[in-house]
Amino acid sequence: MSNASARPRAALFVVLTLMLAVLSVPSWGAKAASAASCDTGTNLALNKTATASSLEGAGYPASAAVDGNTGTRWSSQFSDPQWLEVDLGSTQSICEVVLNWETASGKAYQIQTSTDGTTWTPIYSTASGPGGTETLNVTGSGRYIRMYGTARNTGYGYSLWEFSVYGSNGGGGGTPPPPTGGSLGSNVVVFSPSMTQSSIQATLNSISDQQVPSEFGTGRYELLFEPGTYGSAATPLIFTVGYYEAVAGLGRNPGDVTINGTVDSYNQCSGGTCNATTNFWRSLTNLTINVMGMSGCQNGDDFWAVSQAAPMRRVHVNGNLSLMDYCVGGPGYSSGGFIADSQFTGGTVTNGSQQQYITRDSALDGWSNGVWNQVFCGDPGAPAQSFASNSGLSGGPPPYTTLATCPVTREAPYLYQDSGGNYNVFVPSLATNSSGPTWTGGQTPGTSLSLNTFFVVQPSATVDQINAALAAGDNLLFAPGVYNIPSTIDVTRPDTQIVGLGFATLVPTGGNTTLSVADVSGVTVSGLIFDAGATTSPSLLQVGTAGSTTNHSSDPVSLDDVFFRVGGATAGSATTPLVDDSNDSLLDDVWIWRADHGAGAGTWSGDQSPTGLVVNGARVTSYGLAVEHFQQNEVDWNGQSGTVVFFQNENPYEVPNQAAWMASASQKGYPALFVPNSVTSFQGYGLGSYSYFDQGADIHNAMAFQVPQTSGVQLHDLLTVFLNGSGGIDSVVNGTGKAVSSAFGGPSDVVSYP
Repeated sequence: MSNASARPRAALFVVLTLMLAVLSVPSWGAKAASAASCDTGTNLALNKTATASSLEGAGYPASAAVDGNTGTRWSSQFSDPQWLEVDLGSTQSICEVVLNWETASGKAYQIQTSTDGTTWTPIYSTASGPGGTETLNVTGSGRYIRMYGTARNTGYGYSLWEFSVYGSNGGGGGTPPPPTGGSLGSNVVVFSPSMTQSSIQATLNSISDQQVPSEFGTGRYELLFEPGTYGSAATPLIFTVGYYEAVAGLGRNPGDVTINGTVDSYNQCSGGTCNATTNFWRSLTNLTINVMGMSGCQNGDDFWAVSQAAPMRRVHVNGNLSLMDYCVGGPGYSSGGFIADSQFTGGTVTNGSQQQYITRDSALDGWSNGVWNQVFCGDPGAPAQSFASNSGLSGGPPPYTTLATCPVTREAPYLYQDSGGNYNVFVPSLATNSSGPTWTGGQTPGTSLSLNTFFVVQPSATVDQINAALAAGDNLLFAPGVYNIPSTIDVTRPDTQIVGLGFATLVPTGGNTTLSVADVSGVTVSGLIFDAGATTSPSLLQVGTAGSTTNHSSDPVSLDDVFFRVGGATAGSATTPLVDDSNDSLLDDVWIWRADHGAGAGTWSGDQSPTGLVVNGARVTSYGLAVEHFQQNEVDWNGQSGTVVFFQNENPYEVPNQAAWMASASQKGYPALFVPNSVTSFQGYGLGSYSYFDQGADIHNAMAFQVPQTSGVQLHDLLTVFLNGSGGIDSVVNGTGKAVSSAFGGPSDVVSYP
């Protein structure tokens, strides 16, 4: 989101090289690489792109032979030759192929591999294939593999329930799994209470000076504080957090690291206008702030004036917290934020100009005012439910949506030091009907994983190395940096942890899906930015398998603080940045953004991407979902029994004319959230969509939300707003709700639907 223009990029400052070298994280003992062997537990073909020479019919696609479902199949036409081909995503060392034939099997066929999909090398050949399930021991390598049939056992075609491929060490072209543990690199900076405060302050200021103006820069930093106390009443520690700075305590609980002072994010100023609407990509985690030390206008407050992709988690603020910056220029707008698993004492939270905000599972000691959409979920001390048909209008009540508990949650993993100074990643447990912080009544429930169970990924790592580590059962910890990803990273094992430090950013370079998670339980992806690349990718993150009926409710996949960009830092294109096919998955603080400023942005033909999010999984739950500026339906929610707690959207800005933006011959525009008529159960709470058509054309969106008119689909506390520009949104949901335009800016509120 940004209803402000892009900020000019300031010159970068050089960080103190010597100081960073001194403070860099040391190496840990590394696990030795295991010897190569045939890994028959990891199907390299599972859910990969499959093509075929022909189809018996539309109900027998090539993809059915690699979907892991023995109830679906590929079937060819009744002639020879025929083939089924699978793109494994990268070069693999192949040791076994399993053909699970239907009755219509191959008699004479070859298994062939290729590096380019054009020139093929046989690695297995037979003229007397028996059919049934054939397990073939082979030796070969290639990115592409196919079954090439020249004679059949029946008069029908070739028909495979499943085509499975296995590789040495999980593939990777014979790449052994790399060592685990190790250095996190120079952009992870660790502070200790034994250091002088002047050196800590100097390093923090140097990094901040570089990062505050660097909205689309490449610098990435994880700033870690070892257990102890920093600053005092006499000499408080006060510092500002800029772009791509993740600030975190290394204690087991927030009380283990105390900062006496403030940790702030202030307005950005350009052309005489100062606001926080583009204060993205920064975070604050797992520490306590005793607010003190400021003077003048800023006296008595910690300022966290941010918008999307700037989470605050596991933080105890003792004193006042302001979510807007009312001291540095004006008008001081801020536009969206996320707080979870936190506690506020000895003061109040001032929402100020925050147009929308979600606070989840946090203990509040006060909350003042709201603008359009304020959602509280499982927050002791939260304001009472008060959203009404005139919320946000003069004389109306605050736009508060308050849920006593959150239906199902799992907090994000975090890095910490144990009593011996060893580094671990803590993975919190699943919770149902949650309320309040996980740590105020004792230790957060969950599991601690040694850093030696993680491959610490550096930007120089190859995808083959990453996939070999995953196939060996290792987790991934991405060090801060920007990563070029030429082929898909495949997560195939349950309970794999994928953790990013310092807003590590992954960019596909070959039109590939960046990261794919198989239909397994318990995988967590957290703390990453997915950027679109120059060649169109079908998705940036694929979760689960289309059509799966697997129930993951006891151990769901979780996406925490995961952010997607099509444009902005780099011009790019993606069909759908996030596709979620995993039943019971959790989306916790996800922003999917087709850029309204930055590289490739500003024209209808730039940064092409029709839809930001497609949800096909059943029982998916989302908290803090923002999807903005996509060119057709911004969210397609096809899964049954979904729940969305807080949704924020802006329509695309640069629509050139109405004819270019029609959902059908009679429906103007596209909904921000589309739920098809096939869905019979869905719940939405605190949903907002805004318009700013900036091309001067009279552009209209018929409805912000389009859902089935059935009792099982219920929307609560939803609204539209006309921000600026021309045209507007003609109704809130399905023709219900007052239009917003230059004549009535809104908000147009609908308390419940139907």
